[in-house]
Amino acid sequence: MTHWNLVYEGFDPAREGLREALCTLGNGYFATRGAAPESAADGVHYPGTYLAGGYNRLSTEIAGRVVENEDLVNLPNWLSLGFRIGEDEWFDLRKVETLACRQELDLKAGLLSRTVRFRDARGRRTTLVQRRLVSMAHPHLAALETTWLAENWSGPMDIRSALDGRVVNGGVPRYRNLNGTHLVPVATGRVGQNGICLKVQTSQSELRIAEAARLRLFVAEQGVEPPLRVVEEPGFIAHHARVEVAQGQPLRAEKVIALFTSRDRAIADCALAACDAIGTAGDVDVLRHGQALAWQRLWDRFDVELELASPATTPNHTSLILHLHVFHLLQTTSPHTIDLDVGVPSRGWHGEAYRGHIFWDELFIFPLLNLRIPDITRSLLKYRQRRLDAARRAARAAGCQGAMFPWQSGSDGREETQVVHLNPQSGRWLPDHSHLQRHVNAAIVYNLWQFYQVSGDLEFLCYHGSEIILEIARFWASLATFNKPLGRYEIRGVMGPDEYHDAYPGADEPGLNNNAYTNLMVVWGLWRALDLLQILPAEHGARLRQKLALEDDEIRRWEDISRKMRLVFHDDGILSQFEGYADLKEFDWDTYRARHGLAMRLDRILEAEGDTPNRYRASKQADVLMLFYLFTAEELRQLFERLGYPFDPAMIPRNVEYYLRRTSNGSTLSQVVNAWVLARSDRARSWDLFTQALQSDVADLQGGTTPEGIHLGAMAGTVDLIQRCYLGLELRHEILWVNPQLPHELKRLRLRLRYRQASICLDATHDSLRIRAVHCPAGPVRIGFGERISELHETDEIELQSHA
Repeated sequence: MTHWNLVYEGFDPAREGLREALCTLGNGYFATRGAAPESAADGVHYPGTYLAGGYNRLSTEIAGRVVENEDLVNLPNWLSLGFRIGEDEWFDLRKVETLACRQELDLKAGLLSRTVRFRDARGRRTTLVQRRLVSMAHPHLAALETTWLAENWSGPMDIRSALDGRVVNGGVPRYRNLNGTHLVPVATGRVGQNGICLKVQTSQSELRIAEAARLRLFVAEQGVEPPLRVVEEPGFIAHHARVEVAQGQPLRAEKVIALFTSRDRAIADCALAACDAIGTAGDVDVLRHGQALAWQRLWDRFDVELELASPATTPNHTSLILHLHVFHLLQTTSPHTIDLDVGVPSRGWHGEAYRGHIFWDELFIFPLLNLRIPDITRSLLKYRQRRLDAARRAARAAGCQGAMFPWQSGSDGREETQVVHLNPQSGRWLPDHSHLQRHVNAAIVYNLWQFYQVSGDLEFLCYHGSEIILEIARFWASLATFNKPLGRYEIRGVMGPDEYHDAYPGADEPGLNNNAYTNLMVVWGLWRALDLLQILPAEHGARLRQKLALEDDEIRRWEDISRKMRLVFHDDGILSQFEGYADLKEFDWDTYRARHGLAMRLDRILEAEGDTPNRYRASKQADVLMLFYLFTAEELRQLFERLGYPFDPAMIPRNVEYYLRRTSNGSTLSQVVNAWVLARSDRARSWDLFTQALQSDVADLQGGTTPEGIHLGAMAGTVDLIQRCYLGLELRHEILWVNPQLPHELKRLRLRLRYRQASICLDATHDSLRIRAVHCPAGPVRIGFGERISELHETDEIELQSHA
């Protein structure tokens, strides 16, 4: 195993779903899970192909009510390729003797390889080698190459290459009681001598999807053209071929496919486009070469080079996982995403968990993209802008002004949070109140502001970001109520990031009051809205205020709220997660962890026992600690001073320790935050939590969630820990500040960033920091280190002595 190759030896049915998710191949337009080509959805395997933003809405009667859900649709299975020797059964790895089995994901080249050596019931030994790609060079193309070598036999072999649109959404066990049949057959047909085409349509969104496949066969590298029999059924079409195999002579099949939809631009019809594409596509070698070049260009931007102080095997493992995390981020959001109307799904386009919806995970993902390819962030932020009117309608429906974006978003920007959710431990369907996580709006403003800080793109801020920031400020102002006896504004009836607490014990209505994270993010967001009005060019600002009917009285209210928001404290400077938190009981962690292990999903455990986490000081994930993740000590001091609250820097470690002891870390995001907030005060512990965060998906620490889809926020967050946290990157006053604080285990860190259009190389050790400006098309950039500010022109290089 190297730091570029994820390798699995053997065949383990119990872990196959995890391998399939982690070996997904994609290009930002579509993604296909790493299932065996001969497999079908059967409880061990789950072939799935997903289009970025490919949603459909269905209704199901459940728990006495009709529930509507919009799902990321499992598209026709293009990968399907089966075979059999003679008249025997079609190949199934579970029905033969496996002599060797190896699966390897080459992260550098974007290739998935599989080698299986097996002996069947008749004693025939065969070696099977397969390589596949989803093209990063050509977003509509993918390919599968399969080679068979008969070791001790000769005879006929049947090959079946199919496009199967009879698939349903069934990849998440707890969703299987819900309607999952999204595809309606439209047409099948032949394409020339060796091609087939399938066209289907989603039942509600009426998205048409076409796949075309070209099959070529070679014996001993000489092309052969056996008769190709075509089998057609509604929603299904397949090529059947019989080839004579000679002992020791390789048989190779090339399957090249194209996928288009009715949403694509510059086409007349998706089926015609797919058929044309397979007619002009190069062979597998040509596609593989293009794939390697495309991925090399991406790795030139995104690679992170580490030198660790650990034994020789550990650096490879750490670097491998970081490369894997970047790989899956780029398969979800690549340069091909720039032309699409899509957001960032929290579970990638890798499975059906969370139905492919967009939450707040952008908060953890965009910082990595901002400093590498900001054009991708720009396009993803436009996803929110296009749904601004839907957010305005949602605010009005909630009795508020401005714009209220949903906790879960899909195709059109309405709230997609389910009304009820299943607790798999109790089997009960329960009300879902998570739509009350209004803090997603704060995350959107934060993301817009951070993008502007990194890119300096004032035009984007003017024409795409400013209206969102001001409308969310208007929403917060309408949500805030003034408590006259306290002389403070309050935000009531919401949920924080914690998610365990959705109501007060015994309350008839859901929601909590004065969540510290939400309230302080509101203050920060209103402050940025006030700054925005000063930053915008005068003429543009006047037009925008006129368009929004934004009067001086409203702006003065924003100023007042941003100076008088209430924060609640308890126990000598502990920032209360919400009002009344101190009245809750302490939780008996030791007993429950002895009984349930890590007890990450404490909410499910307690509900199954007839209890609720609403009664306890127990959190699912970082809540108050998110403030120390997003803001530096200096930024927090400024916020507290603006509110008139005293700020003691020592409160940060006190709060960190307090809430770390009371968090189950039931979200993969949690350890990312925990590692970050400890990075300055306890580097050894921070590194330990960082390594735990690295294991979230590769080890499936949540016990079965990763097979349903990766956790993209945690993946990007671990890389950002290396990039911004340990390197100490901050953006202040048009200056990129660098203050490396490398953990002992990290000897050296090298990476390349993009800041204000400049390409900058950084090389940090415990003793020194070297910075080189590779390219500065917009002029010199300003870099801050300690008390020194340097102006770097193109090709300039400076070396500074670190005081870490």
